[in-house]
Amino acid sequence: MQPSGNLHIGNYLGALKNWVAIQHDYEAIFCIVDLHAVTEYQDPAELRSKIRELAALYLAAGIDSKVTTVMVQSAVPAHAELAWMLTCVTPFGWLGRMTQFKVKSADKETVLDGLFQYPVLMAADILLYQAAVVPVGDDQTQHVELTRDIAQRFNSLYGETFVVPETSLPMVGARIMGLDDPTRKMSKSATGAGHAIALLDSPEVIRKKIMRATTDSAPGVDFAVLSPGVENLLSIHQAFTGWSSEQMRAHFAGMRYGDLKKQVAEATVAGLDPLQRRYQEIVSEPGYVERILREGAARVEPVADATVELVKRRMGLFTAS
Repeated sequence: MQPSGNLHIGNYLGALKNWVAIQHDYEAIFCIVDLHAVTEYQDPAELRSKIRELAALYLAAGIDSKVTTVMVQSAVPAHAELAWMLTCVTPFGWLGRMTQFKVKSADKETVLDGLFQYPVLMAADILLYQAAVVPVGDDQTQHVELTRDIAQRFNSLYGETFVVPETSLPMVGARIMGLDDPTRKMSKSATGAGHAIALLDSPEVIRKKIMRATTDSAPGVDFAVLSPGVENLLSIHQAFTGWSSEQMRAHFAGMRYGDLKKQVAEATVAGLDPLQRRYQEIVSEPGYVERILREGAARVEPVADATVELVKRRMGLFTAS
């Protein structure tokens, strides 16, 4: 994840909670992609603060640094070095077809080259560690497909070098939409104050945001004709409580929206309480987060450096050994 904006319940329920569930099944690396963040201008002091905050939220959510690696992208120079070498084998047209680039550049007067090259850096993040599977959502599937294409092209040009990763590790997390516009996925970059519930929002703020969430003009919950806003609120409640579909129907059918929102708010407050408590413990311990990030970088750097060395030899570049 990028250390920009505020991590919200969509990030948590849609991805982070799932990462926690699968971390013991794989040799996992959870990266904070700060080089990706600077494809748009970031205030330096705020970026440094957000890196620490995101790392603490990873840990507070349940990522176990004893069995996985939590690290910052820029702390391992091999990410940027491999990205350049992969850029040199990636056709311009492949990048021009990326949907996210088209969307993000559409309303900009000036489009920075970093935004265009973003998917190649993501490919480097994956291929650097010879990753077999990548736990991403649907919105990143095209980028992982590009990673596969880049790996296969490099292998065909220079010989077998990279593991070609699986398109994605199926995600089982909930898809959470914006509270103000339930037809669009909840986003860290959205500017509306009532759009997203941040993981560090206070209970009072959470309640206020949910009580203002978009629903429809019907008097109460009708499972036969759920509007996007009502369906989104029900999804949030179900994701935090783990209730079955049968339980949801039995409990909420016919309920007035004011009562629905109150119950969704309380489920959200209760669901985030352990994470918020753990977060406060983590950030109150001087140097703890920084130590975890240093250890994480040290753990993966030999693997990353070995891959870069192999790529250099394959391409005929100078190597010290």
